[in-house]
Amino acid sequence: MTDWTKLRKDLIGEGKRSPLPPEIKLPMLPKAVMEFSRKAEDPNTTPKELSKIIETDAGISCELLRIVNSSALGLRRKVSSIQQTITLLGIRSTKLFLVTTGLKQAMSTSDSKLINLPNFWSTNLERALMAREIALLMKVDPDVAFSAAMLQDFLLPVLSRELFDQYLQFTVSQDSTPCLLSDYELEHFRWNHCEAAAHVMLDWSFPDDLICLVYLHHEGLKLLTNDRLGLTPAAAVAVASLIPDPLRQNPEGLQQLVTLAEAWPEFKLFDLAEKIDQELREESTAAANYLSLKNRLEKYAVLLEDESAS
Repeated sequence: MTDWTKLRKDLIGEGKRSPLPPEIKLPMLPKAVMEFSRKAEDPNTTPKELSKIIETDAGISCELLRIVNSSALGLRRKVSSIQQTITLLGIRSTKLFLVTTGLKQAMSTSDSKLINLPNFWSTNLERALMAREIALLMKVDPDVAFSAAMLQDFLLPVLSRELFDQYLQFTVSQDSTPCLLSDYELEHFRWNHCEAAAHVMLDWSFPDDLICLVYLHHEGLKLLTNDRLGLTPAAAVAVASLIPDPLRQNPEGLQQLVTLAEAWPEFKLFDLAEKIDQELREESTAAANYLSLKNRLEKYAVLLEDESAS
């Protein structure tokens, strides 16, 4: 059993010294999410009491019900109330879905010239679906893997808006001197979005396991062989993070996924990409013109055929 609180303290301490410059303005989480997170820590709190908190925010309530009733979750029967959702999923799983939904709502106004928000959330959802599939393969918690993968890059729209010139330079230099975004950030800021996000999440009272998974999401394939974390949702999220995104955070991500599929027979990359692509397009209307992992793998296969033919 992983002691996530100890690991979080090892990674960022008590989070009292955020690395973010004070001039960066962060959005606020919806009040209902903050109140639910606080009240959920009380073991005597009932689903009825918690449902009343969520129901004070109509937008959060509707989105939570939509997610819970989606085909991707695979519930056998439809859920019609927030109290039913909490009873069916449990308080912990409901909290994971809620903080994910609330954070997406909070970031919805974070316009950035470098990031197209519909594509950004499509990438997050695709990675979340993949993280859940990998977690199921590994027989670890799929819900926390899904939520962490959805949350992993939540600060990037704000950071790329507030520090536009530096992030623009990263995108330009990827053609000539490709590198990991997290490494680029460390070189230019002495912190990266993984560390910064972990501090913000701690300040917002997010669970320690989510904080650790977001902090570690750029550790890549090496996390699979980590004695402490190789068989945890952290490894599932790190692998799912290799899915390419419009910012090209990891220029070798696609090749690393293919390499993993060759070494891990149960990790059927092309089949998973097909399944996730279907789920993604059912869940998000914004995914209609999105370049998914399935699309990228098809182009990759064609490229390999052309190279073999020549």
